[in-house]
Amino acid sequence: MERSFLGNLSLTGAMLAVPPPPPRFTLSEWYLSTRQRYRTAEDQHQLAERIMAESDRVRNQTDDATKLNKTEVDRRLAERIKDIEFRKGELEKQRAEACKEEEALVTYKERILDAMESLKETALKICKKCVTFRENRLGIDLVHDDVERELLKEIQTIQGAQSLLQRTLEQTKEQIRLLRSTKYFIDRDCEDKYNALKIDDHCVKLEPTSLNLSLYTGTVPLDAGNISQEEWLEFSAKNIERASKEVNNARPLRSYVDTLLKQVIDDLWKQYHVTNEAFRRRIEETREAKEKLEKKHYETVKKANEMGMNITKLEKAIAEKEGYMALAHTRLGNRSQRPAVELTRDEGETRLIAEVQDLKENVERLQDMLAESQASLRYLLRLQLQLEEDINVKTNTLKIDEVDCMTIRESMDYHAY
Repeated sequence: MERSFLGNLSLTGAMLAVPPPPPRFTLSEWYLSTRQRYRTAEDQHQLAERIMAESDRVRNQTDDATKLNKTEVDRRLAERIKDIEFRKGELEKQRAEACKEEEALVTYKERILDAMESLKETALKICKKCVTFRENRLGIDLVHDDVERELLKEIQTIQGAQSLLQRTLEQTKEQIRLLRSTKYFIDRDCEDKYNALKIDDHCVKLEPTSLNLSLYTGTVPLDAGNISQEEWLEFSAKNIERASKEVNNARPLRSYVDTLLKQVIDDLWKQYHVTNEAFRRRIEETREAKEKLEKKHYETVKKANEMGMNITKLEKAIAEKEGYMALAHTRLGNRSQRPAVELTRDEGETRLIAEVQDLKENVERLQDMLAESQASLRYLLRLQLQLEEDINVKTNTLKIDEVDCMTIRESMDYHAY
């Protein structure tokens, strides 16, 4: 039975691992181990004290550095805010100047447009109408006179003023465009600075205890700023310089427009008065010629009437001479019936023959005078018709110059616009 138990035990030992017995130490080793543990504990305690002291120092140092850094960052951010506000203020001042000049130039542009519209719709049309009216003059009065020359010169003056104003208008529009472009860049700069101010102001107000703080765990660097301070200053300075340049360009342009409008108006008024003076002289000349023609017409009518009476008298005289001629012929015929020796050439016969000859010559003279008188009457009547035509021509010319042209020219008005 014992053999059986041993046999079973041997079988069990083959199946289970039996741990070795714990090591045995000497008493010296025990004392040495205890001392070693004590010294190690002491060393670790001292090391822990040093570490805690160093931790306190490092913690205080890092706290001070962190607070100092935050204070410095806050100060730098405050300075940055002041810089941005200053630059933004300078930009806004320059923008205000640009807006002021733009509004002034827009007003000047309207003045130029008003002047051009007035010249086109009033002055130029009136002058061209006057030229058209004067084309309706008749006969000899359709002459290239001083009035026509001055009218054409006035039209050229108006067209020259329009051309000059058009060029100035283009310059003004371009300057307005440049000012608006400047305002656009300033507005963008101011908007960017406004957004930067909001961000920096928000950053200044943030504290370590503020809510919604988060740690960044991305791989892209957080310091995305790639513009240097000098580049930032130069960018705003360029915008300010550009705006100042355009404002300075706009001011002399406004002065030039004032001078130009005054010069144009002076030139137009000068030519207007010169043309009116030419009209006045021409009207006076035409009226004087018409009065002379009317006087000559009156005299011609009078002479024609007198010539008609003269012709009547000549015809009556010729008729009377025919009676005397018939009497003389009858006497000669009767005396040719005398008988024989009584048919002599006595003084009576001689005188009758002389009378007949004288009557014949006198009738011929009267007939010649009658023919001359009739021819003169025809000339007088033709002259009368010609004078009447010339008077009608002068009347038509006076109506055109004095009534048609001068009436519409009174509506011409040049002002400072």
